[in-house]
Amino acid sequence: MTRLPLVEVDLSHAANSDEVHTLLSNALDFPGWYGCNWDAFWDAITGLVPMPLKLKILGWDGFSRRLPNDARLLKACLDDMHAQYPDEASNVEFG
Repeated sequence: MTRLPLVEVDLSHAANSDEVHTLLSNALDFPGWYGCNWDAFWDAITGLVPMPLKLKILGWDGFSRRLPNDARLLKACLDDMHAQYPDEASNVEFG
């Protein structure tokens, strides 16, 4: 599978966890049956879709203030992927 050079996800207006998962799913091209929870996110990024070389998360400061638990879990998934699957993980930029 070919990895895209860059994917940007704008979370600056996400108001709840469902919106976060919808934005991530659309940007990363998850399958239609994606479960919209953090366990499903982990499964998707580590086995269902190729992650882009660079993943840019836009609106991070506001997102992490509005939805701190989702921000923590998203960052944990991305950090864990980098630790466990460094060759498949994205270079993540939070902006």
